[in-house]
Amino acid sequence: MDILETKELCKNFGSLEAVCRVGLKIEKGELRSIIGPNGAGKTTFFNVLTGMLPPTSGDILFKGENIAGLRPFQVAMKGIGRSFQITSIFPQLTVYENILIPSMLYYSKSEAIDRTWEILEGVDLKEKASLIAANLSHGDQRHLDIGIALTTKPELLLLDEPTSGMPPEESIRTVKLIQRLKSEKGYTIILIEHKMDIVLSISDRITVLHLGVVLASGPPDEIRNNRAVKDAYLGEMEG
Repeated sequence: MDILETKELCKNFGSLEAVCRVGLKIEKGELRSIIGPNGAGKTTFFNVLTGMLPPTSGDILFKGENIAGLRPFQVAMKGIGRSFQITSIFPQLTVYENILIPSMLYYSKSEAIDRTWEILEGVDLKEKASLIAANLSHGDQRHLDIGIALTTKPELLLLDEPTSGMPPEESIRTVKLIQRLKSEKGYTIILIEHKMDIVLSISDRITVLHLGVVLASGPPDEIRNNRAVKDAYLGEMEG
């Protein structure tokens, strides 16, 4: 069953086609990675999906409903959560407050408190609930950002480069978190990620964007051996 489908989705900035006729189908429970060189249109695609940018044309079907052009809070209310490439936490609030405050938009106060502790445990931050968010390590700040995305009661979770800037040990911890969110919590996940070892190891399917166009889409082994993908990455996938 498809939870998300885009049809001929386009986003233009003047004469620039940042996203061009993108058609994707994401199955419920799938972990789909979106990869591509810098400037391929990946984050723009996420911005259009989540209502931060209106599409120029095309449709976005979430559970069969066309949500193209909805505002970000409306998309969130439908059940789509997102973490950002640049961490969007509240640095002067505690870890606990970062989760509780947005949770209260979707739950009663008592339910929001319960949900906050559930999320903190799920993203490995329960023991750091009383810390000021600015004092967390970079990896923990990224986990907190994911936790904030989970407050929207999402069925679909969009993660924009969640391991960006992390040393290897924190990247491994974040990968394990993403895998738990999929396997134990049942989230459908769309992941933008540059680290090809991560992409190839955890994805069910991979979609490659190049200059706003879908260059290829398929399971990891198929993408690994795709000559057009290798050419677009100038050998990056050999590493």
